[in-house]
Amino acid sequence: MTEIIRYILRFMAGEQLAADVSGLVGYTSDESSFSGYKVVIIPSGFFDEGVYGTAKTIPSAPLMNIDGIPFLFGAPDVERAGDTIVVHADLVASAYFLLSRYEEILHRELRDEHGRFPGRESLPHRAGFIDRPVVDEYGKLIRKWLKSNGVNVGEQVPFIRKINLTHDVDVPFTGRSWKSVARKIGSGRNPIAVIREKYAPLEQNPYYTFPWMLEQDRNLQNAAGAGRCRSILFFRAGGKLRQDRPHYNLRGKDIRSLYSLCKHYGATIGLHSSYQAGREPSLILSEKKKLEDTFEIEIRHNRHHFLSVREPEDMEYLEKAGITDDYTIGYADIAGFRLGTSRPVKYINPVTCRLSPLTLHPLTVMDSTLSETKYMNLTCAQAEEYCTKLIADTRNANGDLTLLWHNTSAVEGNTYLRSLYGKITNTCKDTPFGHLYGYGYGYTERNQ
Repeated sequence: MTEIIRYILRFMAGEQLAADVSGLVGYTSDESSFSGYKVVIIPSGFFDEGVYGTAKTIPSAPLMNIDGIPFLFGAPDVERAGDTIVVHADLVASAYFLLSRYEEILHRELRDEHGRFPGRESLPHRAGFIDRPVVDEYGKLIRKWLKSNGVNVGEQVPFIRKINLTHDVDVPFTGRSWKSVARKIGSGRNPIAVIREKYAPLEQNPYYTFPWMLEQDRNLQNAAGAGRCRSILFFRAGGKLRQDRPHYNLRGKDIRSLYSLCKHYGATIGLHSSYQAGREPSLILSEKKKLEDTFEIEIRHNRHHFLSVREPEDMEYLEKAGITDDYTIGYADIAGFRLGTSRPVKYINPVTCRLSPLTLHPLTVMDSTLSETKYMNLTCAQAEEYCTKLIADTRNANGDLTLLWHNTSAVEGNTYLRSLYGKITNTCKDTPFGHLYGYGYGYTERNQ
């Protein structure tokens, strides 16, 4: 656990700070060691043997706060012991609880019809801070205390560090197979129109909105810089369950055309692990290999179909398969900061208490989360307002913004989601980025 605690302290203080600066924050109740730190956080007992993993670690409601920032364990007391600021709010345990999805191993009985932990059951939602990256806010508190104790931590300039514009290739087109033709004719569609749809150029297919989406992405990339903004398309390569339909041929002409389009726009290709792999994560390796063999590229990025990575420890299979970056972690039923942070963070296995090299990129907003009646059921105006707040919070935290928009959401005249995507990307064009405004902590980032 020592390695994880050290990582969390550095993550909160700011990984951009020099190691000797972040090392000035201690996590101990040993008063004899206080003088070696500028700031000390007192442990609440969360990690103690006989406490960790039990009901004793369930936070009490209502939560306490410091400067309006909610924390989960300890007391809201800040005092001085000599030259050291002593904080009794256990920000380390609070951050661990959120970053590791710890509550999900305590409440394995809380799962939706797809085996996912529901966002509405989460502590951040129930306590009213799902739309706030509170772990990043803990970092602001720590830097404030360091600064008040004479440590030069630089000035934080709000900006978005990176934007990930991601698109899951679930139903890339419609009516292109004879099975689909038969189904449409059987449902009463005009046979001639159905046949024409099958043989029409792919660009005329109503579901094939990738050219429009990737053009929106490119416009934002031009404004933000390619190093700050990128497109990622996640392709499925397996799955035999009903939820994995419709299947598409990775070697077929249409998918090859989409792959060529991705190369034209410089988009990154990732694996969209199947719904079945959510239940049987050992399948991830074979699906990744199939995608790599088909496109003849190395696959390092992943997102689970239906966001259906079920148990926190299942992420271990991604690392074993050679995945380095995952973009799954967001709630399907409510948008926000599932891990309590807007920044990429190393995967922490709360069962084995292991720190993994796998990087998790928190999912900020998924299109259907906003619009579907069973989820947030927002109007266009409400969705735009909510997304604008999440963008602003990400900016204030110097975080990464990760959007998930499906090609079916960009069908003209379908829902408000097409126009909303255009509005969001336009909003992001006017948002400060690190390469324009400096990196925010006393130095400027160059050539990165």
